[in-house]
Amino acid sequence: MIADLHNADIPKPVLEVITRLRELGHATYLVGGCVRDMVRQVHPKDFDVATSALPEEVQKAFRKVIPTGIQHGTVTVVTGGNHVEVTTFRSEGDYLDGRRPSSVSFERDIVKDLSRRDFTINAMAYNPLDKELVDPFGGQVDLPARLIKCVGSALERFSEDGLRPLRAVRFSAVLGFSLDPDTRDAIPATLSVFRKVALERVREELCKLLLSPRAEAGLQLLADTGLLEVFLPELARADAEAARLARAATQAAPLELDVRMATLLADLVTGPHARELCMRLKFPNKSADLVGLLVEHAKLETRLTDTDPALRRLLARVGPPQLPVLLAVAKARVQARAPEQLPALESLAERLGLLAAAKPPLSAKELALTGGDIMSTLGIGPSPKVGEATRYLVESVLDDPSRNTADQLRALLTEWSRTRSA
Repeated sequence: MIADLHNADIPKPVLEVITRLRELGHATYLVGGCVRDMVRQVHPKDFDVATSALPEEVQKAFRKVIPTGIQHGTVTVVTGGNHVEVTTFRSEGDYLDGRRPSSVSFERDIVKDLSRRDFTINAMAYNPLDKELVDPFGGQVDLPARLIKCVGSALERFSEDGLRPLRAVRFSAVLGFSLDPDTRDAIPATLSVFRKVALERVREELCKLLLSPRAEAGLQLLADTGLLEVFLPELARADAEAARLARAATQAAPLELDVRMATLLADLVTGPHARELCMRLKFPNKSADLVGLLVEHAKLETRLTDTDPALRRLLARVGPPQLPVLLAVAKARVQARAPEQLPALESLAERLGLLAAAKPPLSAKELALTGGDIMSTLGIGPSPKVGEATRYLVESVLDDPSRNTADQLRALLTEWSRTRSA
């Protein structure tokens, strides 16, 4: 396994930092996810360095450093325009809030540093200069076995940090691994700690899970372990078949976060509820708005026989820029629920595309008359009647876009005003 780790995968600035610290007599290793990925022969996205050097020793060793988290032993070394994060070996005190240790102690021993980590596959260290792999907890055994297993006692690890159970499920979905039985069994027993985790952190892990290759299995595991009930009861309490279909549709959806979130919720809640749910989970406002909009209009299979005016009204409510993502949600749902309807849905998508391409007037700002024109035609000043007249004209051109000329709209206004006065 050690021979499979190739230093060519390691960026030159990272190797330079490791080399410099080791020249000064400090034990220095790559740690965490990058080692896991290298053992799996997957190119790492990030490289984290851990060292026996104290933060002040790291600062003295390099010309330019940023004390990014110096109280926790982390210093960012800037070399050749590249940033390399270096953290001193450390052990941790008791976790009092279910998220962070009450104290941090710097260590000289890499094994003590690795023993505080969450899972065995993340508790390996690699010295690329000597090609030494430090693996005190069997991570390189659990990787080929495709196991997510806690370092030491799973109950202790999950009681320390309430986010770890969710991370275990997320890693399972991302990597396609199973949970070690003891690790899985510890999740329901530590849900009270998980409830303390900030929803922003929960959202981050949920998003990674939703965008993983095995989102369906990950969502099932969230339900089976009780985690889902804590932050997404709308899905956890859904009818078993409805929940199954929601998971299957999510798996079928493109790897776009808003699309997958909307697909997951589309048959479980209303559009406004979906938006509220996203806000509760601390999604950005823009994302919550879009998910709510997509959920509200997701059931396009109910519109297969709609008239062109009805479809233009749909375009007006959704907005042409959102049409591709709405169609993606609708297709994923139909693929999971009634795949025989996909050809009809494709035909509807083609119709909607043609209607949108014609660029019909869909809102007041696209009318051939301005608000001033409307007041002049009706002989009135600013009043609620102007808004009523504008809405009438918008509805008229949605029925027939060819009406959107100044002369035709004035004629429509005159008739509308006469009819209202009669």
